[in-house]
Amino acid sequence: MNTNSSRLQITPDFQQDEYIHIDPSSAGWEHLHFAARKLKRNERWEFETGEYELALVILSGTCSVVSNWGSWLEIGRRTSVFDGMPYTLYLPRQTRFTVESTSDPLDIAYGWCIAQSDHPARLVRPEEVDIEIRGGGNASRQINRMVPPGFDCSRLVVVEVFTPSGNWSSYPPHKHDEHRVDENGLLLEADLEEIYFYKINQPEGFAYQRIYTSDQRLNEIMLVHDSDLILSPEGYHPVVAAPGYNCYYLNMLAGSAQSLAATDDPDFTWVKSTWDEVDPRLPLVTLKMETIIGE
Repeated sequence: MNTNSSRLQITPDFQQDEYIHIDPSSAGWEHLHFAARKLKRNERWEFETGEYELALVILSGTCSVVSNWGSWLEIGRRTSVFDGMPYTLYLPRQTRFTVESTSDPLDIAYGWCIAQSDHPARLVRPEEVDIEIRGGGNASRQINRMVPPGFDCSRLVVVEVFTPSGNWSSYPPHKHDEHRVDENGLLLEADLEEIYFYKINQPEGFAYQRIYTSDQRLNEIMLVHDSDLILSPEGYHPVVAAPGYNCYYLNMLAGSAQSLAATDDPDFTWVKSTWDEVDPRLPLVTLKMETIIGE
């Protein structure tokens, strides 16, 4: 069991504008690319999606995006991920676009994967994001669904998760590493590659993530800090936030279906029967509590 360095953990390099970057070859999987970048006011970043579809999440700050499919001006408004609801921009194949920061700094994250078909560009605004409160007791957490299953895209799924201090998340442990359907063709589990991109509400805060398979062939525990990235290529992957520190992670997934179909670890499903209430601290972020940049 590894509690130190891991091939599944990528730490940020803030000497670079793009301070996190992975691709299928470095991650050891097939579909998903992911990166995070900071820009100063008036700085620009250009990208072309080619054969990929892409989702861009504004973590904090404001920007304008100009593309061959349209323009979205002065989007974003939260000063940190703990300060409100997200803006997410979905861009299809063959999109050329430029992001220009209109704040200092701008912090963005983006994931992309090969698309099987064309879909319309779409800006998902904060008021369009569904909030789900999942779990119970000290396994209660908030899920913001930006590009959920059923979204008009090819393969990507994007959500962000807020875990109150001391709580568990992705619990009971679940996995989505094989494509399974029942006798009627209903999808029971999808084979998905997933990233966990972390933000912690204070710089010294931390969380732990375990990733393990039933046969213990993979069994790692990782200490994660703000802006760390964890790769979840297979197995069960629960998280716990340190007491005193609220934990955020951005999940981007891609794989055999545009789905979140998963299977719980049968050793831990009994825990659900003990949940009789939801943590009253939830939701941690809403539209009403936002501090809008510039106001």
